[in-house]
Amino acid sequence: MTPPSLLLARLRDTAPLVQCITNYVAMNITANVLLAAGASPAMVHATEEAGEFAALAGATLINIGTLSADWREGMHRAAESARAHGKPWVLDPVAHQATTFRRATVAGLLALHPTLIRGNASEIIALGGGSSQGQGVDSGDPVEHAAALARAVARQHGAVVAVTGAVDYVSDGTRAAWVAGGSPLMPRVTALGCALSALCAAFAAVAPREPFAATVAALALFGAAGRIAHEAAAGPGSFAVAFLDALPGVNGAALDALVTYENASLAAPDQP
Repeated sequence: MTPPSLLLARLRDTAPLVQCITNYVAMNITANVLLAAGASPAMVHATEEAGEFAALAGATLINIGTLSADWREGMHRAAESARAHGKPWVLDPVAHQATTFRRATVAGLLALHPTLIRGNASEIIALGGGSSQGQGVDSGDPVEHAAALARAVARQHGAVVAVTGAVDYVSDGTRAAWVAGGSPLMPRVTALGCALSALCAAFAAVAPREPFAATVAALALFGAAGRIAHEAAAGPGSFAVAFLDALPGVNGAALDALVTYENASLAAPDQP
C-alpha cells in the first residue's frame, strides 16, 4: 500500500482537478483547503453540466448539505458519469438521517456505488442501520461506536468508509486504520468536515486504484495540519486561518506518523 507521504508528494506534483458538488456553507472553505493542499477545485453542480464535468475531473465530491431537487439531479448525473468513466467519487451524506428527502437521496446515490463515504459517527451509524445520537449535522456519538457499522457499510457497498472525529477511523471492510491528530477547535469551524471530504476526493484522484490508502492520506494531512494550527490559534477564528496556512507546509513524515494500521477492530488506540 502506498504510504501517505508518497501520496501527498503525488498530489502536490499533479494538482488534481476535483469537482465539488457541495453545500453553500462549505464552498469557500472547501476551495481554499484544496488549493492550500495542492489540488484544483471546481464548484460545478448544475444539472446541465455536472455529468459532463465529472468525466473531465480527476474525482468528484458529492455533499448533500444544502440539498434541493435540482441539485439532486446534478448529483446523480455526476455520480453516473464518474462511474461510467472510471473516476472515483466521494459521498458525504450530511445529516442523511434527518429527513425523508435526505434518506431517499442518499439511497439513490449509494446505488451508484461511491468509491468512498465520509461522515461523522452519527451519520455512519445511521447509514448502517444503527441508532445514532446526532442532531442535524452534528455528531452525538464517539467514533469508536461507529467502527463496526463502518466496516459493515464498507462491505455492503464496496466502498471505503471514513468516520471522522477526535480520532478518525477508516475501513474498506477488511483493513482498518486509526488516524490521530487534529484539534478540539476543528468542530467549532463550520464546514471543515465537508472540506475533508473534498480532500479525500483529491487524494483518490491521484490514487484511483488505492481508495483506502488515499483516504488514510487525506485524514492524516488534515490531522497534521490541525495539530500545527492548534499551536498557533487563540480560538476558532484564528484556527481557521492557521489551518489553511499549515496545509502547504506539512511534510510527508508527519502524515505517516499519525497512522496506526490494523485489522478492523472496535477499539481505538491512544493518540500518539
